[in-house]
Amino acid sequence: MLPSYAMLPSYALNRRGMLRASAAGVVGSMLPTDPCAAFAGGYPQTSGQAKSVLHVHLSGGASQLDMLDPKPDAPAEVRGEFKPIATAVPGIAVCEHLPLLAKQMQRWAIVRTLAHREHNHLLATHVALTGRPTPIPRGGTDLDRVESRNDFPNFAAALDFVRPRTDGIPTAVSLPNYFIEGPLTWPGQHAGFLGAKHDPWQINGDPNDDAFRMQALSMREGITQQRLQSRRQLLEKLQNRRDGAMLKGDAGSFRQQQETAIKLLTSGKVVKAFEVNQENAATRDRYGRHQFGQSLLLARRLIQAGVPVVQAAMGIVQTWDTHTDNWGKLKNKLLPQLDQGLAALMDDLASSGLLEQTLVVVMGEFGRTPKVSTLPGQTVPGRDHWAHTYSGLFAGAGVRGGQVVGKTDAQAAYPITRSYSPADCLTTAFHAVGVESETQIMDPLDRPHQLCNGQVISPLYTGAAQ
Repeated sequence: MLPSYAMLPSYALNRRGMLRASAAGVVGSMLPTDPCAAFAGGYPQTSGQAKSVLHVHLSGGASQLDMLDPKPDAPAEVRGEFKPIATAVPGIAVCEHLPLLAKQMQRWAIVRTLAHREHNHLLATHVALTGRPTPIPRGGTDLDRVESRNDFPNFAAALDFVRPRTDGIPTAVSLPNYFIEGPLTWPGQHAGFLGAKHDPWQINGDPNDDAFRMQALSMREGITQQRLQSRRQLLEKLQNRRDGAMLKGDAGSFRQQQETAIKLLTSGKVVKAFEVNQENAATRDRYGRHQFGQSLLLARRLIQAGVPVVQAAMGIVQTWDTHTDNWGKLKNKLLPQLDQGLAALMDDLASSGLLEQTLVVVMGEFGRTPKVSTLPGQTVPGRDHWAHTYSGLFAGAGVRGGQVVGKTDAQAAYPITRSYSPADCLTTAFHAVGVESETQIMDPLDRPHQLCNGQVISPLYTGAAQ
C-alpha cells in the first residue's frame, strides 16, 4: 500500500501573496516580517542554492566531547577516554575515531554551540525537527508528550505544504525506521496539524538487507508501466464524462492521492532509487555493509532521484543514548560506521556535483553531560543528557567548510560565544532551499505561525566568527 501523499495546488509565492489550501484546513500566508534576516544585507547570496537537504539524525544524543569538541586539558572525569587528532584544517581537532572525517575537514563546518532547553528525548526530538517548544499536557509528564496531530509540522512537511509537487516525486523521505519505543512515539516526525497528506514518506527496512526493496512503491506482478498508463487514460476519460464537475471532499482527496501514486509508479525514478543492490559491490563496501552505511547510500540515491528532503536516522531511538559504556559503544560501532558512511557520501556528492546543491546536516537532539557518571546498578560509566551545548556538522550548498562556528567553555558544558537553537538550524535550511523569510502558515484555529522562527546561522556562509 502506498503511503498517504497528496498534493495541493501550486500558487506563486511572494511577499504580498496568499497560499490557500482549504483541503488541509490551513492557510499559508506571506506577511511583512523578516526574522530570518539576522545580519546586514538580509540573506546571504546562497539563499536558494540548495535543491536538497539531507539530515543525518543521531537519535539519542551524541557526545560533543567524544566527537567534535574534544577537551584534552579537562580533568579525566570530563575529557573521557578518547584522544583528539589533527584534521586536514590546521587548528581543528576531532575525536581519534573519526579519521576519515578528519581527512575531509575542508568540506565540513562544525557548529559547537548548538543549544536548547529540553533534556528529554521526546521533547528534544520535537524541538530538533520542528524548531518549536513542546508543551506538556495539563497534569501530564514528559512521557505524555508523544506524537499528535496538534503538533507543529516538521521541516519536511512544511516544505511540502509551501512547495507541493505534482511530478510524483515525494518532497521528503525518512528512513530506515520510525522513532517508536514501546508505547511511545517520538513527536515531530510528521506534518502535525497540516494533515497526513504532507507527512514524509516513511521507510521501515534495513537497506543493508539483501532482500531490501521498496515493496510499497512496486507494481503488482504483471502490471507494466505501459499498462498502468493505459488504465490512467481510461480513468481520465471516465472522469471527463462527469460534465466537468470537480471532485470535492474525500473524493477529491482520494483522486489527488491516486494521481500522485500513478505518477510515481509510471516515472519509476524513486522506485529505482530503492534498488540499492544495483550499486556495484565496491561502492556498497565504501559506505559499509551495515545499516548506517547503506542508509546513507540510499539517501544519496534518493537525492539523485530528485527528492528534496531526506532524513537518514543513524539507528533506532536512543541508539546514541550512551548512559552506559559510552566509549565502548562509540569506539566499537557508532563512530567507525558513521565515519565510513559519511566519508563515502561526501566523496560521491562532491564527485557528482551534488554537494553544491545539497545541504548536509549531521546532529542529534542534544549532547551528553560533561561529567562522566555511572547509573545506579551499572558498572560501566557513560554520559547523561545535555542540551546546554552540543555539536553538529554542516556541509554543501554554499556552506564554507574547514571552519568551526562557536566556542564552548573548558568542559564543553556551555557556550562562551553565541549559541544557535534548532530553530536557527531549520531557518538556515529554509534559507538554503530559498523559502522566503516571511512565509507563514495558519493552524486550524487560524493562528499564524512563522516558518522561519529562528535566524540564519550566517557564519556558515560568511566564515565570520559570531
